[in-house]
Amino acid sequence: MQTTVEIAEQLGLTADEFERIKSILGRVPNFTELSMYSVMWSEHCSYKNSIVWLKSLPREGDRLLVKAGEENAGLVDIGDGYAVVFKIESHNHPSAIEPFQGAATGVGGIHRDIFTMGARPIAALNSLRFGNINDKKTQHLVKGIVHGIGHYGNCFGVPTVGGEAYFEDCYGTNPLVNAMSVGIVKVGQTVSATSHGEGNPVFIVGSATGKDGIGGASFASANITEDSVEDLPAVQVGDPFQEKKLLEACLEIIKTNAIIGMQDMGAAGITCSTAEMSAKGEHGMHIWLDKVPTRQKDMKAWEMLLSESQERMLIVVKKGQEKEILNIFDKWDLHCVQIGEVTKDKNLKFYMNGELEADVPAESMVLGGGAPQYHRAYTEPAYFAKVKAFDIQNIPDTEHPRFVAERMVALPNIASKRWIYNQYDSMVGTANASTNAPSDATIVLVKPTKKALAVTTDCNGRYVFADPHKGGQIAVAEAARNIVCSGGEPVAITNCLNFGNPYDPEVYYQFVHAVQGMGEACRKFNTPVTGGNVSFYNQSPDGPVYPTPTIGMVGVLDSLEQRITLDFKEEGNLLYLLGRSRNDISSSEYLHKIIGIEYSPAPHFNLDEELHLQQAITKLNKAGLIESAHDVSDGGLFITLLESAMPRGLGFELALNNKFRKDAYLFGESQSRVVISVKPENKEKFEALMHSLVDASDVSVRHEKLGVVTGENIKVNGEDWGTVGTWKQTYDTAIEEHLKKA
Repeated sequence: MQTTVEIAEQLGLTADEFERIKSILGRVPNFTELSMYSVMWSEHCSYKNSIVWLKSLPREGDRLLVKAGEENAGLVDIGDGYAVVFKIESHNHPSAIEPFQGAATGVGGIHRDIFTMGARPIAALNSLRFGNINDKKTQHLVKGIVHGIGHYGNCFGVPTVGGEAYFEDCYGTNPLVNAMSVGIVKVGQTVSATSHGEGNPVFIVGSATGKDGIGGASFASANITEDSVEDLPAVQVGDPFQEKKLLEACLEIIKTNAIIGMQDMGAAGITCSTAEMSAKGEHGMHIWLDKVPTRQKDMKAWEMLLSESQERMLIVVKKGQEKEILNIFDKWDLHCVQIGEVTKDKNLKFYMNGELEADVPAESMVLGGGAPQYHRAYTEPAYFAKVKAFDIQNIPDTEHPRFVAERMVALPNIASKRWIYNQYDSMVGTANASTNAPSDATIVLVKPTKKALAVTTDCNGRYVFADPHKGGQIAVAEAARNIVCSGGEPVAITNCLNFGNPYDPEVYYQFVHAVQGMGEACRKFNTPVTGGNVSFYNQSPDGPVYPTPTIGMVGVLDSLEQRITLDFKEEGNLLYLLGRSRNDISSSEYLHKIIGIEYSPAPHFNLDEELHLQQAITKLNKAGLIESAHDVSDGGLFITLLESAMPRGLGFELALNNKFRKDAYLFGESQSRVVISVKPENKEKFEALMHSLVDASDVSVRHEKLGVVTGENIKVNGEDWGTVGTWKQTYDTAIEEHLKKA
């Protein structure tokens, strides 16, 4: 079939890109070849509109065993001969159209990225964004997405140990589903996604290939519209039991030493895995598509090449050791079929029943090779004028802080997410150490060592909307703060950058400045970027979502003895605020949801102040002076105190600081603050250590006495605000009450 520029444009390519393909091939591509380029050069696979800026992020560090983007996931040395493999990715568009399967296959895909490197997944996290919780469509999406995540993770046998969920109107049409997987591997026992050795056989293993997910990568590179529901074939279908078998078989074949390379089949299926492995190994492949096991009859070559059927891998085996591999996959009752061989030249040649269907240079298709890279125009968003016009003096202070607090606790962004996480198995595998002892980050054991990991996902999109640069910094800082407040040392991040249409200069401004802010924060905390994912086109006719650069961060604890939990331990313990109180209600839940102000600056934040705070917490922990620690974030100081009070039903007495507005002191979200509790007998040691950290600079750590841990009642400025149990009832059931109305 003769292709034209019109066909190229229908497939999502530009006229210039069509000319570029003709130049690469020295001829007009056929339809199969053009289809392959359309998915490989889509934003989803090529990062063509983002890679220029992603390259500016810090990608090297003492613990990094591979550079960002070199493999399927990040690989970080944690000592004792072990490494952690981790990554976060989005499955936003599929989840918007078919929430259950979209979310389920997002979980499956991210786990495959981990075990294709030879690591066993030990923990999953997620970061979710939904529209208004009272909206019927949102309730449908929440139930389907949460069910999908729970179903796949529970059946696959990896615990979902942490995450976050926010509800904002801008995510109504475009929910965000970011899934993170964390795995462990012995250093030196990883497998690369490469291909070399002329004549080495190429196998497809796992499930049969069907028509599900065809063009999914291109589908994920377009705005969501009402017509998108017609793109259901672009949503993949997952089978967690099949993936469990695939995991065990893949980890078993690695031990045979017969594997040259292994790559999971995600976006763009066979096309992507053959192209990326061949380009990395600087070889080519001959692939016989008629050998591929299929679920449907009479599949065309381009359909096989673009199918995103789940639970499949491509492996390159050392010639002569095929029988060993075949026996293992036979034992696990999985397809294992040779579909090609490695060639010396660097082209990919795909045959169907002896006919050459496509002949393309592998390098020309991949990111960092022939795939295009663009510098997009960007301009400051017009709404910034409204942000800058905000003046706290125009907002009267609250006269009824208890009434405000009662409303705050029931807000979906503040209230317990137990309706969500109760659907996840958090204990399978027995590595989760946070189930009965909550921390700001989840603590996961690294068996058989004494070490543990602290893992978290963080981003407040409203902050990034208000100030992309500062918001990007805060996302990294809060992740690091959560790990430090759990007793860990932050070591590296993965990121999932969720934005609107990159061709919109205002959206691209948000993207560029958020990436720059993230990069600065990563350098400050020495947490290099190991890889991740960009998801553009999270945009509907109503406009883009909040810019949401989700951070997945991993920290290391040398032993569980370092762990800090967030719960108050006993009556009489002293409560302190580390960090500085400010008259700041900007971009807070209080200002946005209670007062109803949509546009205001990001909350106060200073990178150096944050670093000093985190260093102080680590020093206090080493000195054994911290009983509990919990960072001040969404909802402000009162919510932080309440969240530390609820696990054991202990109350607190809080004295307000009259230097500040009541609303700012209780509900403001200025950054770099942590509430800790200290035993009375350690008061002098604590005060002495804190005073030793103070200097004349504006960024050294301050501390202030807040009050004391009490029985079951909460008192604010001497006024009885009721029992912790009463507050907990509202906090625990608010989201369930909203969803029951559906």
